[in-house]
Amino acid sequence: MVQMRSADFERDGFVVVPNAIDADMIAALRDAAAGSVDAFDVEANKSVFQTNDRDAGRDDYFFDSAEAVHCFLEEGALDADGNLLKPKRLAINKIGHALHDRHDQFAAFCRLPVLGSLVRELGFVHPVVQQSMYIFKQPDIGGEVRWHQDASYLSVEDGAGLGIWVALEDATQDNGCLWMMPGQQHSALREIYEVDWSAGVGTLRTLDDAPWQPLGVEPIPVEVKAGSLVLFSDHIPHYSAANTSSASRHAMIVHVIERDARWSAKNWLQRRELQPFAI
Repeated sequence: MVQMRSADFERDGFVVVPNAIDADMIAALRDAAAGSVDAFDVEANKSVFQTNDRDAGRDDYFFDSAEAVHCFLEEGALDADGNLLKPKRLAINKIGHALHDRHDQFAAFCRLPVLGSLVRELGFVHPVVQQSMYIFKQPDIGGEVRWHQDASYLSVEDGAGLGIWVALEDATQDNGCLWMMPGQQHSALREIYEVDWSAGVGTLRTLDDAPWQPLGVEPIPVEVKAGSLVLFSDHIPHYSAANTSSASRHAMIVHVIERDARWSAKNWLQRRELQPFAI
């Protein structure tokens, strides 16, 4: 039986649940991701995902991924002329953002009873998946993800969201594990990314210039074994370093909200056609 210390979540803003996903499901997800990458036409779309440009590079291909399965390249996978420097399977940053709607294997993962049980234990009544991603954190070139709060990008106007991060390989400090700022889930929202849909342009605005690391608070590396879950508040600051090691760090992440929560019309992610995906 999978057990979780919900008191840890209340105190720290995140909780680790070891041994939650079995090896067969991990293998199935990895195979599904590989199939999506193999089907991806790099020449048709060379969209790069990075976070060190304050999200200025978001385009229609990114926005349309809210209801699709799109692949995004690592910045370090391309040369100055836009040619791949790596084999395609080692060049992808992530796949997003509607895997749970558009791919049977990812949908099966999101319907695992353990996910719904853990989310309800944290107080959700009618949880639905709003976003899903497969993250590769490629060896040698896996990009840094700067300090941020997920609520800056997935804003719920009358509630809170939850991230469920699944280690599909061991995550260590060497290959770019998550880092969390414990107890800071109640701190102010530092930034908000909003889209002017009339212009099709998103802007990241600063709301509060408080430092990501408050005085007296030390960030914690979340080193976990494959099969572990990390559940975290959408307001807790978190980060992952670049992967300069020879080992990849595959992970799956889904974001959950309450079914009846008011989703901001300025969020980049808009599900205009797809119905809520309940877990």
